[in-house]
Amino acid sequence: MKKRKILFLGESYRADAITWMKGLKEFGDFEIITWELQSSSNSKFNRFKRILEYFFAPVSIRKIIREEKPDMVIAERTTSYGFLAAISGSKTIAIAQQGRTDLWPEESKLYLFKKFIQKQAFKKAHLIHAWGPVMTIHMKEIGVDMNKVLVLPKGIDLSLFTPSTNNSNKIEAIVTRSLQPEYRHDSILKAFGILNQKGIDFSLTIVGDGTRLQFLKDLAKELQIENKVIFTGRIPNTELPKLLQQSNIYVSMPITEGVSASLFEAMACNCYPVVSDIPGNQSWIKHRENGQLITIDDTEMLAEELIWSFENSESRNEAIIRNRKFIEENANYDSNMKVISEKYHELLNLQLNK
Repeated sequence: MKKRKILFLGESYRADAITWMKGLKEFGDFEIITWELQSSSNSKFNRFKRILEYFFAPVSIRKIIREEKPDMVIAERTTSYGFLAAISGSKTIAIAQQGRTDLWPEESKLYLFKKFIQKQAFKKAHLIHAWGPVMTIHMKEIGVDMNKVLVLPKGIDLSLFTPSTNNSNKIEAIVTRSLQPEYRHDSILKAFGILNQKGIDFSLTIVGDGTRLQFLKDLAKELQIENKVIFTGRIPNTELPKLLQQSNIYVSMPITEGVSASLFEAMACNCYPVVSDIPGNQSWIKHRENGQLITIDDTEMLAEELIWSFENSESRNEAIIRNRKFIEENANYDSNMKVISEKYHELLNLQLNK
């Protein structure tokens, strides 16, 4: 049987995209070629350059399709690459909604344009990925054909993210989100500042890089907790399981969330989750049952719930065992990517028989 080829549209360097493509190669025996926008959007000029590049993207993509003849096009984000997939002329298209709605930020000047192109992307796609139930709410609201939607996370590699119980007599917290404003690391640092004032011992590991790194380092100094906070900077993904296994509490305070692989990784490694009270987290976490849900930017509440989590070790230990089992049953990369790969083959066979 001829090896089937997929054209992936999206930022191929992102961990999420790497997991998706790796799974399709591993479990579907697909050959993958990629295309992505080359200009970044980190300045006004670059943003303009990126919009211009996006405008001419359909020509580049159709040229690749003519030359490489992929059997299928897949794309992440319904408001950008997903739309490019929809107008690519490919006979088989799968797109993924990455965020709760993908229409972010809501105050963007391009909001109405994004809404329009998202509708087109949903209409043209043969398969739509919702990596979790929170994403289907928006889809149903705008009348997406739910027969085309597959609700299933890509999952995480459970042979890498293995459980390890931390019996430390202090809070050993970890944050593994990108150092960008929407992840509210400053709130987390302020909550740990409150813990420090109360004389509660802790260590806090902040993994990753981003625009807020220097600001956060300065804030830790200002709060007089810099000797208890470790900024690792960017690390290879292979080092992450070890850091999670050395921690007992996972903290994440995003203001918006689709489906967080970081949360799944922490749950798999027996870290107790203390996360923001938003729909993307409510899908997986029930307050004081298998984690804590914290009001965004409520540093007092975050500090109190961190103390509660640590003091109630019995409840915490029951929760981490339950969380690991949940991940094994619902977010196992091996079984989930096998289902996704089979679905792609099914779609391609359908097109062949038309």
